Amino acid sequence: MLPREIVRQVRRLQIRARRAVEDLLGGEYHSVFKGTGIAFEEVREYQPGDDIRAIDWNVTARMGHPFVKRFIEERELTVMLLVDCSGSHQFGTALQQKREVAAEIAAILAFSAITNNDKVGLIAFTDQVERFTPPRKGTRHVLRIIRDVLFYQPTRRGTCLREALDYLNRVLHRRAIIFLLSDFLDEGYEKAFKRTGRRHDLIAVPITDPREQELPAVGLLQVEDAETGRQVLLDTSSSRLRHTYLRRAAERRASLKQMAHSARIDLIEVSTDGGHLDALLRFFRVRERRLRRV
Repeated sequence: MLPREIVRQVRRLQIRARRAVEDLLGGEYHSVFKGTGIAFEEVREYQPGDDIRAIDWNVTARMGHPFVKRFIEERELTVMLLVDCSGSHQFGTALQQKREVAAEIAAILAFSAITNNDKVGLIAFTDQVERFTPPRKGTRHVLRIIRDVLFYQPTRRGTCLREALDYLNRVLHRRAIIFLLSDFLDEGYEKAFKRTGRRHDLIAVPITDPREQELPAVGLLQVEDAETGRQVLLDTSSSRLRHTYLRRAAERRASLKQMAHSARIDLIEVSTDGGHLDALLRFFRVRERRLRRV
């Protein structure tokens, strides 16, 4: 039996996510993520304006007047949420922790998927795969995913994106839509990242916090690595230290953007300071315009 407060938090997130889907993202999701092909639906009588290439000549010969084949898009898709639940995601100095931002984005994407009759699944990972929820449909299934992203207690605290991506490629044999939600504070995952982008429609969602990008000048500051427990005393009054910190954060961001661009993988950059719904909406609209041009 789940504690009452956990149930309340999941329900509140469900209400916010459903409102976002209904008001903003419903049509955008459907138009951006197309089916994998077309399937035959029926044969009907030819009507003026029909493409003559669709005429079914066998049926036309039997019936004595023209009939055409009608096809529909094979709509059902698989959406996989690949969510980082390492120690660094239990961090936030703005409106939310990174883990809460990931849960809200996951909820919006999951409800968008089931609203369009698509299946959705979850891989929660640290430096190992902690939980795998196979893709399914239904509101109860989505609520379970939201609960796991928000409240699942992992056994490890490190991060290994390569392990998570390799596991995904082993368990998913058909092409799927993959949302990778992480702060990307890791190394050595580049090959797995690009390989996944070739096999699937991969969208990377880097989640950052303002204090990971820039340090305030507040004098001596004791900081702790959330994944290793290592502590360091920093003198934030040093402009050189603050500049180095800022530069390294910018280099990490630029490196990820360059890697994604070279592999033709989309990025949705979000932060704990809010605005992640707007970032999602911008992504859908930009991608829709790009698909129309193609």
